[in-house]
Amino acid sequence: MAAVEIKRILNLIPGLLEVPYSRIWAAYDKEADVLYINFRKPSHADDSELTDDDIIIRYEKGEIVGITILNASRRKIGYGHGV
Repeated sequence: MAAVEIKRILNLIPGLLEVPYSRIWAAYDKEADVLYINFRKPSHADDSELTDDDIIIRYEKGEIVGITILNASRRKIGYGHGV
């Protein structure tokens, strides 16, 4: 079982290496089905924008400091999953 989990995590590497931020923190709230991804810690957003596909982009002084992905479990990303 642990080998399967490690393989799933390793499948994320190509996408993570393409992100233009050197540090990434993530937290998932299963009850709310929301994935929080931060690029600065601590981040203190002073502005945000909700996109048409239910993603909140958070800004601090005009720079993106994180994104909040609503309905996260309904989204599929193709790394290692045949999509």
